[in-house]
Amino acid sequence: MKSKVFSVTQINTYIKRMFQSDYALRRISIKGQVSNCKYHSSGHIYFSLKDEESQISCVMFASARYNGLQFELEDGQEVIVDGNVSVYERGGSYQLYAQEIRLNGIGELYVAYEMLKQKLYEEGLFDHEIKKPIPKNPKKIGVVTARTGAAIHDIISTAKRRNPYVQLVLYPAKVQGEGASDTIVSGIRTLDQYGVDTIIIGRGGGSIEDLWAFNEENVARAIYEAKTPIISGTGHEVDTTIADYAADLRAATPTAACELAVPDITEVMEGIANREYTMAALLKQIIRRYQMKLQKYQITIANYDPRFQLQEQKMRLSELEEQIQQVMKNKMTGYKHKLELYAKELHGLSPTAKLINGFGYLEDQNGEPVTSVHKVKEGDQISLTISDGTILAMAKQIRTMDEKGK
Repeated sequence: MKSKVFSVTQINTYIKRMFQSDYALRRISIKGQVSNCKYHSSGHIYFSLKDEESQISCVMFASARYNGLQFELEDGQEVIVDGNVSVYERGGSYQLYAQEIRLNGIGELYVAYEMLKQKLYEEGLFDHEIKKPIPKNPKKIGVVTARTGAAIHDIISTAKRRNPYVQLVLYPAKVQGEGASDTIVSGIRTLDQYGVDTIIIGRGGGSIEDLWAFNEENVARAIYEAKTPIISGTGHEVDTTIADYAADLRAATPTAACELAVPDITEVMEGIANREYTMAALLKQIIRRYQMKLQKYQITIANYDPRFQLQEQKMRLSELEEQIQQVMKNKMTGYKHKLELYAKELHGLSPTAKLINGFGYLEDQNGEPVTSVHKVKEGDQISLTISDGTILAMAKQIRTMDEKGK
């Protein structure tokens, strides 16, 4: 007896009906990791769902996306897909037709984390402008963390090493599990009222579930409302919590948070020494500047001193006297020179000078000069003055010039 021969279409249709008749496959939920996720221009989403050993092809039609998908589907997400398994006749393959997709476990936490982060960001809780400055020289630092564990041990040892004079005030809080966020909030508010200079909140690293208390909204709002600057040190460098965004300063670890809060005493002392040196140098400059101003004022005052001005006038008078004496001397020399010239000229005109050359000066007996022969008569007494004396004589004979020539 020969077996019945089916066409490809017939067998695929038959298998599809078998799938459809199986109640378990008509409404099924499958969990796995998303891979090969592709968004089609039609609005459909094609992806695979896999675990450690197997995978199944999946499709979510555009009509199912509006109510069945509330997040962006991406590779690597752990999800639960509700739908039905059926056969794609043309391809001869079975696949999961998704009606609803939701994140599985940790995935839901990530979605909640992102939604809260976006909400608080839009409210301005993370704005840089509202961040409070961390005190440079605190006396008292509050710590909100578990009473036991690596975090508080690291904070205490770091604080002692950096500055043993800083006091630590611990508020023991649950940092994991139910009610943890409430004790963290209580610690922040208590220390804020206590009057510490800075508050550190933190714990050691862990999974997102372990750190979830620091992702709660009430913790973020307590940080925002606190008047005291807060440093968060939750987890490790790769972990960033909502509290990290809300805090005034974020540190990678509790140890790093303590280093940011507690100044190094060695650096503080060096800073004080440097400031003292700078202040001393500045003070010397100021004193020198005022000394120069004082000297300038002293010179100015001295210039206006009457005694100085009187001395200056005396010096000026002395200079003028010397100038006058020099002028007088020069003029006297000039006058003397001229006088000598005049004397020579007068001497040349003097009768006495002429007498030296044999000339004489004739006077009658009355002492009158004899200027003509007609003023003398024969027998008159006359006197003849020559260069070295006087000769007394008597006019013996008188002749005129005309008579002399005959």
